[in-house]
Amino acid sequence: MPKILVTGGLGYIGSHTCVVLQQAGYEVVVVDNLVNSKPEVALQIEKITQQPLAVEVVDICDAHALKGFFEQHSDLDGIIHFAALKAVGESLAQPELYFNNNVGGMLQLLEQSPKQLPIVFSSSCTVYGQSEVLPLQEDFLFQKAESPYGSTKQMCEDILRFTAPKQQRKVIALRYFNPIGAHPTAHIGELPQGVPQNLVPYMTQTAAGKRPKLNVFGATYNTPDGSCIRDYIHVMDVAQAHVKAIERQLSQRQVEPYEAFNIGTGKGHSVLELIHLFEKATGVAVPHAIAAPRVGDVVAAYADTQYAETTLNWKAQYSIEQALQDAWAWEKAAPNE
Repeated sequence: MPKILVTGGLGYIGSHTCVVLQQAGYEVVVVDNLVNSKPEVALQIEKITQQPLAVEVVDICDAHALKGFFEQHSDLDGIIHFAALKAVGESLAQPELYFNNNVGGMLQLLEQSPKQLPIVFSSSCTVYGQSEVLPLQEDFLFQKAESPYGSTKQMCEDILRFTAPKQQRKVIALRYFNPIGAHPTAHIGELPQGVPQNLVPYMTQTAAGKRPKLNVFGATYNTPDGSCIRDYIHVMDVAQAHVKAIERQLSQRQVEPYEAFNIGTGKGHSVLELIHLFEKATGVAVPHAIAAPRVGDVVAAYADTQYAETTLNWKAQYSIEQALQDAWAWEKAAPNE
């Protein structure tokens, strides 16, 4: 049974990936510094999988602690690297924090881990910047990053691309578009601390009456209804992509030292369209108002997923309506969890 390290495994996408890994027969060990997660998430994962989950509280930026972890776990077969800060707005306010944590953490992981261990890296569609051509394809040149967060993802991909052949290490970068939803059991989901930075948890909190209204940032963009367009994908589909990636590496099917795949649905939905889809899927109204555009927002981004479908043997399976229904079920269940 292959043993996989999942950094940031108690976070939103990490926790769902731990579930699908365990259900696929992998042994999972998590390291997490609990900055944007809670230890109770591990219990919820175990509730779903009916398997124990090994968790160690480690900050990957701590070289001594990370070195000690790898010394204790010399039998690892692969790494899935999620651990990073991920809020665009916060990165604009605290760029030093993001570069120290996201890039510094990546460098420590490469320095302290055994060089032969393959890595699946949690990247983002923000690496493309504001492209004039859509849908986005993996071979597009990166445009100027719109935020420090996007810049850290670009830098981490560059670091991995150059170091993979030098270290004789296999690396796959998964460029997520916009993960939404929750596990169908509603035992785990997106659990923002403080004011949500992402659209869907803010939407569900507004629908639940926890927030007075949802601000739609900008309605005069060059899009059909004036609001930003994104490729929203169910978090369970994103989680499944990691299983496909680690399988590709461990079965020696990865061809190049460094590969990158778009993980999206291939369809774009505007913010206003997503609100209407949520209201239709749940029967719950979302009070909303138009607000000024935000600095750092890309106008439109959606994926070309053909490469992932043909090479990674992965394709999104969940509908956007199912993702929104699962997000609402999680919102209603989360306080009791």
